[in-house]
Amino acid sequence: MLDILFLGTGASVPSKDRALPCVAVRRGPDIVLFDCGEGSQRQLMISPFSFMKIRAIFVTHLHGDHFYGLPGLLQTMGMMGRRDPLIVCGPQGFSEALRTCLDICEGDLEYDLESRDVSPGDVVAVKDMTVSVFATEHGITSQGYVLREPDVRGRIDAKKAASLGIEGKDFSVIEDGGEVNGVRLGDISDPAKKGISVAYTGDTRMCQSVRDAVEGVDVLIHESTYMEQESSLAEEHFHSTAVQAASLARDAGCGTLMLVHISNRYKEPEKVLGEARAVFPRTYAPFDMERYRVTGSGVRSV
Repeated sequence: MLDILFLGTGASVPSKDRALPCVAVRRGPDIVLFDCGEGSQRQLMISPFSFMKIRAIFVTHLHGDHFYGLPGLLQTMGMMGRRDPLIVCGPQGFSEALRTCLDICEGDLEYDLESRDVSPGDVVAVKDMTVSVFATEHGITSQGYVLREPDVRGRIDAKKAASLGIEGKDFSVIEDGGEVNGVRLGDISDPAKKGISVAYTGDTRMCQSVRDAVEGVDVLIHESTYMEQESSLAEEHFHSTAVQAASLARDAGCGTLMLVHISNRYKEPEKVLGEARAVFPRTYAPFDMERYRVTGSGVRSV
């Protein structure tokens, strides 16, 4: 089970209704943050999520609306007494940019901060979750991420195990990945249940690398800067329309689509949502501070 909290759903500049891009995904007590626009720490402070429980932060690219909130958040964590280590990741050049910002601010951190430049194809472990990196197209070095829960092991069939002569200490051997008389875990258990998966694109125009990466994910969080009548602007500025995001979700077999990075030009966001739902009905356009729970049964607002 995962909870997704939309801290910032706007595009480029904040408005009275939408803060800059920032999405928190929580599994148990552990939080993973995707992008960190200006004002993200304030959004976290008024949210039900504790920023002290953030275990990793993944930045998609170095445009200010996705990055400028990070130095302040890191320093606030330090001033609030954080001692737990933190991983922060971004595209090539990210670590140098962050180090420069922190040096200018002259703020010492009293916790272990591990900054990494990651590239498409890399996989980062965060507690018992994994975050995979995929390429996007936004005119500068940019990338998206897929977070996955671990698979849930299938239930052992005691009768089947007994019929194969498995008993007592044999189970410990098999559950640790070994085998007894040629019998392995898969031979005596139900199929494993796939963990929940969430993809976050950041800013991107339509491209094959995104399509391949988000195949079959439970939730696709996709930018939706433009409506279809501005599709030429979307292409020119390396962004996507709501219809393009919905078409991708449909073609990639995603479970649910969440539209973010919605331009302030659209004063009636339900029209943006309507365009997408005409293509892919399981679409939402969250406002800031809305939270959704994702389980094997689907997605619901909480």
